[in-house]
Amino acid sequence: MKKLGLIGYPLTHSFSKKYFQEKFFRENLHSYTYQLYPIENIYQFPQLLAQEPELIGLNVTIPYKEQILPFLDEIHENAQKIGAINTIAIQNGKKIGYNTDYEGFLISLQNWIGHQKPSKALVLGTGGASKAVQAVLEHLQILFQVVSRNKKATFLCYSELSCQIIESSQLIINTTPLGMYPYTDTYPPIPYQYISEKHFLYDLVYNPEQTLFLQKGQTRGAKTKNGLEMLYLQAEAAWNIWRNI
Repeated sequence: MKKLGLIGYPLTHSFSKKYFQEKFFRENLHSYTYQLYPIENIYQFPQLLAQEPELIGLNVTIPYKEQILPFLDEIHENAQKIGAINTIAIQNGKKIGYNTDYEGFLISLQNWIGHQKPSKALVLGTGGASKAVQAVLEHLQILFQVVSRNKKATFLCYSELSCQIIESSQLIINTTPLGMYPYTDTYPPIPYQYISEKHFLYDLVYNPEQTLFLQKGQTRGAKTKNGLEMLYLQAEAAWNIWRNI
């Protein structure tokens, strides 16, 4: 049996196991299994590998996409540039890190906005997923600013989001876990009164389907999209890596 899985904490929100189980059944891949591994501390990672010697690959989610880096033997060039990992391939004991969030977000965003490429964007959050989103925006030559809870030299903080900043940033992307199940009553504290029908709001959260971030955008006429397609696209990109092991 070839084992795959997901590490992170908590994992109650994740659809990854369901996605891969259905894929394996549909495609008659009976030698594969996919499990959730909620580890409370990244230092439990080596212990997990020792307990599960049949693992050939892992997905990595919140909060370990950056913390996992020192535990890997090799990091793919693209993931090295991004500075975050969401996929690990394990071959002959060697742990190789990749970032398929980049591909998933790039294709999903292009599928959604088509030729309506905005000139400016806001990226809410500074974690591993944010880094992949920033790399995509750089590739697409969309100017962006990153918004953080804490004031930093290179980031805006939420209290600095003025009418002018919101109105000029047609694309707003939530990369934080705010609104994710089971904390569905939370949302990024941006001034939603400045959102209009000219805006595109993308939420990397996919559970629930409609977060408060997206709902608040919709009431202002904005176009909205959740992260479910991105989840599927990054999962398929990860599968393409694992199946070559």
